[in-house]
Amino acid sequence: MWQASPAVRRFLLATVCCGVVTTGCALASAVLLAHIVAGIITDPAGRTLAGWAPQLVLLAGLWTLRTAAQWLQNRLSQRGASGAIADLSARVLGAVTATDPRTLAERRDVTATVVLRGLDGLRPYFTAYLPALILAALLTPAAVLVMACFDLQATVIVLVALPLIPLFMVLIGLATAERSAAALAAMSTLQARTLDLIAGIPTLRALGRARGPAGRIAELSAAHRRSAMATLRIAFLSSLVLELLATLGVALVAVSVGLRLVYGDLSLATALTALLLAPDVFWPLRRVGVEFHAAQDGKAAADRAFALIDDAPVTQSGSTRIDAAGKTIRIDGLSVATRAGLAPDHIDAVLEPGRITVLTGPNGAGKSTTLQVIAGLTPATAGTVSIAGVDVTELEPESWWPQLSWLPQRPVLIPGTVAENLALFGELTDVEHACAASGFDQVLAQLPDGVNTILGRGGVGLSLGQRQRLGLARALGSAAPVLLLDEPTAHLDAATESAVLDALVARARTGSTVVVVGHRAPVLAIADAIIEVDCRVAV
Repeated sequence: MWQASPAVRRFLLATVCCGVVTTGCALASAVLLAHIVAGIITDPAGRTLAGWAPQLVLLAGLWTLRTAAQWLQNRLSQRGASGAIADLSARVLGAVTATDPRTLAERRDVTATVVLRGLDGLRPYFTAYLPALILAALLTPAAVLVMACFDLQATVIVLVALPLIPLFMVLIGLATAERSAAALAAMSTLQARTLDLIAGIPTLRALGRARGPAGRIAELSAAHRRSAMATLRIAFLSSLVLELLATLGVALVAVSVGLRLVYGDLSLATALTALLLAPDVFWPLRRVGVEFHAAQDGKAAADRAFALIDDAPVTQSGSTRIDAAGKTIRIDGLSVATRAGLAPDHIDAVLEPGRITVLTGPNGAGKSTTLQVIAGLTPATAGTVSIAGVDVTELEPESWWPQLSWLPQRPVLIPGTVAENLALFGELTDVEHACAASGFDQVLAQLPDGVNTILGRGGVGLSLGQRQRLGLARALGSAAPVLLLDEPTAHLDAATESAVLDALVARARTGSTVVVVGHRAPVLAIADAIIEVDCRVAV
């Protein structure tokens, strides 16, 4: 995290400074208070309160400064936690979205859980655990050293009892880490199933199966509850053990000091100093053990987040700019490896401007993947895709992507108005013509607020066919010279399909490069070139 987030670096530096101030004030106030109390008891002159005023003012000042340092540390911890969570979330989203669409779909649920809920568990890690850990690293050894200056025998007792606390912390921490990982896995599964259920409620209700997944969701919820309760049980038991060890350590010091004080082997000021410093030796470690459990959920989520970041491919964006208008796209021996084999397997094709090229073949052959390689979204395992002799991997994405109009099988729709979805990838050149060519003008006439109608997540509010028409209107209205359309006439009736195909032919005749994935006879009929896409299944 030190390397990943500037906010973490600022937070740790500020926490160390506050810890140094807190440590100095704690030790100085303990020594001063011991000498004030011893002086009041043993002072033969019987000084009045005014006589002790300088020492009392200094003691109050130390307590005030310690309180201010702790308040500042808590305030900085909240800011540091917010900054670290934001930085890490941004890195996770950047790393995951840099992957190809297939990998992105596989990691969607885990990423959503980590970013939306898991990383929030880092707040106790930054606000409680790390400050306690830093204070333990500063205050405990400093208190032992100061105690050694006054009473070596009490120091030896403390050093014997002190290692027991870290030992039990390690043993308890190992068990808690496993419980936290199990709880995070249960939460990820539960959230993924819940999101899928919510997204599919309209379909389930239409089929009369809306109550079917309820039992499975209840089982997952119970598993998550059992895992969380097991973690809490260990946390409470470990807190009891740590409190007992710390209490015994302080008690041993108190008994030793008391006996030597009775026999006159120790002065009252020294005895009180050792007695007041003993809790400062054990308290920071005890606090680390208590806060450790609250930080484990966030730590498990952070480990998962860094795993997602590390698994992201290291990509280097090209720097070449090229005008795609009127340029030929050449595919030479293109192959992409998948879990099942190669899909596609060794494609050779020439995509010429002013012509419609149709990619056809069986399901899973790699037709959609071929479009993704052309767009520069998926890397090729073998072969190349080039335009005017320049490999697409060498093209600058900021200049290449605006020259593409890509329509996937499921058009991307965001929560917002219809107008915002039409202009999602840039303003359209002729909205009315694009809507008429795709048949979306008929849909607009049926919507209550026209282009100002608000859509939900994924286009909720429109049917599949209406969503397809909206995506087509967005693609046909783009001025991009290269059109990549993945089954553009799916979910359309025959009349609308015919109108869309006529619009594609007209667009190609203006000089655009049109690449269509399809297997229906009407789509194949408009093709100037048909490319058979095949795959190779791994044995």
